[in-house]
Amino acid sequence: MTGRARVVLLALALVAAGCGSPAPPAPVSVAPIAARPAGVVEVADAPATGSADCDREASLRPGRLPAPGAMPSGSTMAAIAERGRLVVGVDQNQYLFAFRDPATGRLEGFDIDIAREIARGIFGDPDRIQLRVVQAGQRESVLQTDQVDLVVRTFSITCARKANVAFSTVYFRADQRILALKGSGIESGASLAGKRACAVSGTKSLEMLLALDPRPIVLGANTWTDCLVMLQQGQIDAIGTDYVVLSGLAAQDPNVAVVGPSLGFELYGVGIKKGSDDLVRFVNGILEKMRDDGTWQRLYENHLLSLGPSPGPPVARYQD
Repeated sequence: MTGRARVVLLALALVAAGCGSPAPPAPVSVAPIAARPAGVVEVADAPATGSADCDREASLRPGRLPAPGAMPSGSTMAAIAERGRLVVGVDQNQYLFAFRDPATGRLEGFDIDIAREIARGIFGDPDRIQLRVVQAGQRESVLQTDQVDLVVRTFSITCARKANVAFSTVYFRADQRILALKGSGIESGASLAGKRACAVSGTKSLEMLLALDPRPIVLGANTWTDCLVMLQQGQIDAIGTDYVVLSGLAAQDPNVAVVGPSLGFELYGVGIKKGSDDLVRFVNGILEKMRDDGTWQRLYENHLLSLGPSPGPPVARYQD
């Protein structure tokens, strides 16, 4: 067979093999799905606020603080001391107030250190503490069912909540504001008319958003970081809550900013099981000591200076 014949036969074989190959698949186009974080729901009605006549700031007057390790016999604090640790409900997603340090895995923040100071008052050791992460909507139930001794979780004092749990004196006062993408045109609560705004389910911030006139479309999420992710993905237009929470979110994303004037203010208190009056008075004694000896100011400087100069600790208001 000549060389020319071999070339012709090889070409014919290649053509024959190609005839049996399947056709390439047709291109498939799938529209992207903007999946919301789990647990996000649209909220139509504000939670009940309870009597507007209650004194949100008033709490039981403290007595003389017992020395650490010497809690009065039969007291709630003595039972905690016997257990060997203070159990506190906290958050882990609020930068500045309560967040998990990625380098150490340790929970840090202003709220966390408030809780540690209370443990110090009972044991003389701030590390004799168990920090239990709870969702905002669980704060009342974990106290009522004795799953925790205290809740220190940017827990705003409201009249409705005071019907179910006891509170310490106010340890922080926070303005309500709005967080939005820079250049979005959102400059205040009035700019949210017909737009989508997020807050964490179980917080008073939902009530604030629903009270805006005109009203935005309000979504409730499990955590503030869920709200931030939805803002980054264009699923919402703004987040509404306390300035300190929003500042922590803004510190994590240079494309967002806190905007507009104050829409009200919130009062943070330590949540305590209703009826545990001795523990309320003890916690108030610890907070009073922190105001007087400079501990509150030191914690502010350690965690919150990015919010601006310290306003000083809120003045306690007592009832007998």
